[in-house]
Amino acid sequence: MAHEDELETWRSGSRTGVGGVVPQAPAIVLHMPKYPHNVGQIVRLASAYGIGQVWYSGDRIRQAIGIRLPREERMRRYEDVLLVNHADPLARLCQVLPGARPVAVELRPNSESLVEFVHPDALPPEDRQHGPPIYVFGPEDGSLPGPVVKRCHRFVVIPSYECLNLAASVATILYDRMAKMPVGARPAVRERGLAARGAAQP
Repeated sequence: MAHEDELETWRSGSRTGVGGVVPQAPAIVLHMPKYPHNVGQIVRLASAYGIGQVWYSGDRIRQAIGIRLPREERMRRYEDVLLVNHADPLARLCQVLPGARPVAVELRPNSESLVEFVHPDALPPEDRQHGPPIYVFGPEDGSLPGPVVKRCHRFVVIPSYECLNLAASVATILYDRMAKMPVGARPAVRERGLAARGAAQP
């Protein structure tokens, strides 16, 4: 039986639960996020760019908002995204998905510029860094700790004159991944509109 702090607390739209999550990648990991509105916006971004799971550690956002969650998390439209709270989400994902490739979005001496960055799932299959990505983001008021950094295979930095906030950083990374995809693999606005109209029909 799993220890209580090893179980995932999850939310998908209006549904909630504890345990039973099957980790998937591509995924987003947020280490100790501070602001609920950032997490809500990231859920929306994940839905927009086809990322099925957003994992986060800590309880800072829960302390900040009590039992009421950001509007984006409660919208039925975003039920295709699973928001998962876990004590060590990256360790959990890596344990179940050894072929996934954690990428830390962090300014470090060996960080690659996003401009030239090739996302892990776009690398040739024979490349040892090929695999579904797990994008790892630090908190709004700090950096990733050593144990999380050690699990990351690559590091990428977003070139900018000023630091971006957490949600803006996630948006930039996900847009860059989509923009570098083959044309046929990109989400299409027309398809999104048709899907929305179809969902509205009885």
